[in-house]
Amino acid sequence: MDALQDLRVLDLSTGVAGPIVGMFLADFGADVVKVEPPSGDPARSSPGFAMWNRGKRGVVVDPASPPELSWLRDQIAGADVVLTNGAPTLDLFSLQADELHAHPALVHVSMPVYLPDYTPWAGGRESAGLLAAFGGQAARQSSESGDPVESVYPTVLYAHGVWATVCTVAALVERERSGVGQEVTVSGVNALQQLTMTFLVIDPDEDDPATAVGAAGRHPTYTRMRAGDGLWLGVGALGPKFEAALLRALELEYILDDPRIGGKLINLVAPQNIEWVQKAVSDAFLTKTRAEWLEIIDRLGVPCGPVDDRDDWLDHPQLAAIGMRAEVDDPERGHVVMPGVPINLSRTPGRVRGPAPRLGEHTGRVEAWPARKRKPAPPRTPIRPGPLSGYRILNTGTFLASPYAGSLLASLGAEVIKVEPPTGDPFRAPAYSANRGMRSLAIDLKSDVGRDTFYRIVAKSDAFMDALRPGLTTEMGIDYDSLQKVNPGIVTMSLAAYGHAGAMRDKGGVDMVVQCMTGMMKAEGGDDEPVANTIAVCDIVTAAMSSLAVCLALYHRERTGEGQATSDSLIGTATYLQSGEIIRFAGRPKSPVGGRNHKGTDPINRIYQAADGWIRLDGTAVPGVRSVLAAALGIPEAALDTDSAATEAISTAVAERNAADVVRLLNSAGVPAVRVRTVGEVIRDPRLANAEFLHVYPGDDGKFITGPGNMAHFSRTHRYGLLLPPGVGEHTADILAAAGFGDDELAALSEQGAVVAGAPMVHALLPAYR
Repeated sequence: MDALQDLRVLDLSTGVAGPIVGMFLADFGADVVKVEPPSGDPARSSPGFAMWNRGKRGVVVDPASPPELSWLRDQIAGADVVLTNGAPTLDLFSLQADELHAHPALVHVSMPVYLPDYTPWAGGRESAGLLAAFGGQAARQSSESGDPVESVYPTVLYAHGVWATVCTVAALVERERSGVGQEVTVSGVNALQQLTMTFLVIDPDEDDPATAVGAAGRHPTYTRMRAGDGLWLGVGALGPKFEAALLRALELEYILDDPRIGGKLINLVAPQNIEWVQKAVSDAFLTKTRAEWLEIIDRLGVPCGPVDDRDDWLDHPQLAAIGMRAEVDDPERGHVVMPGVPINLSRTPGRVRGPAPRLGEHTGRVEAWPARKRKPAPPRTPIRPGPLSGYRILNTGTFLASPYAGSLLASLGAEVIKVEPPTGDPFRAPAYSANRGMRSLAIDLKSDVGRDTFYRIVAKSDAFMDALRPGLTTEMGIDYDSLQKVNPGIVTMSLAAYGHAGAMRDKGGVDMVVQCMTGMMKAEGGDDEPVANTIAVCDIVTAAMSSLAVCLALYHRERTGEGQATSDSLIGTATYLQSGEIIRFAGRPKSPVGGRNHKGTDPINRIYQAADGWIRLDGTAVPGVRSVLAAALGIPEAALDTDSAATEAISTAVAERNAADVVRLLNSAGVPAVRVRTVGEVIRDPRLANAEFLHVYPGDDGKFITGPGNMAHFSRTHRYGLLLPPGVGEHTADILAAAGFGDDELAALSEQGAVVAGAPMVHALLPAYR
């Protein structure tokens, strides 16, 4: 049985993010019908289309044809899920939101490109560059110049697709219990919140952090370095244990004793220390070859790896070992090699079920979906605080990716318990933002009494998550086979950097090193040195992948009663995050590369400096855009004949004007453009305030802290309210009491050191480490 067997999905979305939702649903067994107008999805010309629309059937519906619109309405009546880009999709096919609401069991997933009722650029089409620029992502990227930087990847769109899939399946999980559907809105702004979460948990009264710290980023031992032979490597020494070990291996012990560090390793990333510490570390790496450093660092147990080429990544044997390389015969492109399915379910695995369809390939051949036989609607429509309200999830993850998965599930209403050792997660303070919304149980799982105590909690839980190296859960007695003996319906989710198979399965890995090995950094840097993404993209999107695995398994369990083991990997996510760039077929255009202060690869789709700031334009979908730009900016059209000349001419014209004036001028001419905003500007946007983009609360140090607001909207099961991180063991007593432990048992467990009951978290922020 497939996880989404018999699920019917109408995919009316276009572009990248919406079709990705349909892709994941198809990968796990849903019948997904892609509906397009006669002109087709504008993204059909993108190489990634072949992946984002794989496994679907394709139908053309002419908005001017009443019989075809009637067929579409009939299909909606029999569908379980309808995917749209929001109002533009409904308008295109002459649909009204009320028509969708008339089907009580339907889950309508609306994915507007910015906000449901507002897009700040002309045309309203999806654009990763515009979204990243207007949302603070571009301005927050570390660089040599400190100016905004353009990524060569549409990362925010890839993140949008995964997160919207999580929310879709969460709504389906809830529907299994209530029998009622709802509208789920996951906007481009929500994607920004999910992806740039660490940028948003800040003191709003502080200035934006300086970004002119170099292409390596802020952290001197969690970065990429050039070795003495000129080759580059990635180093993942994060946290006091690894940081100190690497500095000693580099013979830089004096840094630990320097009064500017003051014995506190967090001061390595204090603004006044970044430059001199980075230089000392960089110089030390030049004393040996890359191979020598990789051997030394690996012996320390610190994650590390070479900076490799993106174009070679799909051929890496580790990808084949974990099933992340897929091959299909495409009706238009021939033989296609693409990333596989990045999450694994033991009972209901996903798989690539076929190529993307030709335009209208199945028109007239898609059978009418009959109306579902459903249980009677409840007398009162259930309203709940989140679609996952009532589910309990145990999360033992540390550092960033796995804890953030717990936080995402908590944002969807689940009760998520952060299970940590009595001393706490060693990275809980730097990863303050990733632990929001969970409760803390401090327990010694390495002791017999602690493990037996934990089993009693597992018996009353729905899912268990870990990010331990493969095999450690078995040694500790907390693997799926052990836990399902306690709770036959348990769902487990295990994250491993390199997956749970293959020669690299036992290696430790972190976001920074995975960016290096999978070619992401080299592609961002182009012919310059490798560029580290300031966002922990592999960690953050893996958190969403892990959440999706849990939701898919819970959906299957609701329908069958069966639990199962699930897993994912950082390299699986990194491969997915390059899906449009590394997919292969004969004749595909070469994927773009960047540079240290990259502004864009095309004069009509890049960042430009104005007299008082920066603007980002995206004219890729504008007919005759060079002529339009010439007229709007007062440039001779002949000056835009070549890319180099066009870039120079547009740069000169924009530099003479204020950013707001340029943006107004271009949008009036139909060329989408926005100002490049800092995070400090973004968090003060009144439209975003009205959309609950941000939560603000007082810290314990007299300052204030901001954090992402709700990252999706559910019409019937919306969760409201602030999410705060817990202190170590803050909820131990309450959690044990809920599991049936009496006061005497709790006291005995505390005396034995098996559990710790602690105080609330001190709400104060450390310096940014990226």
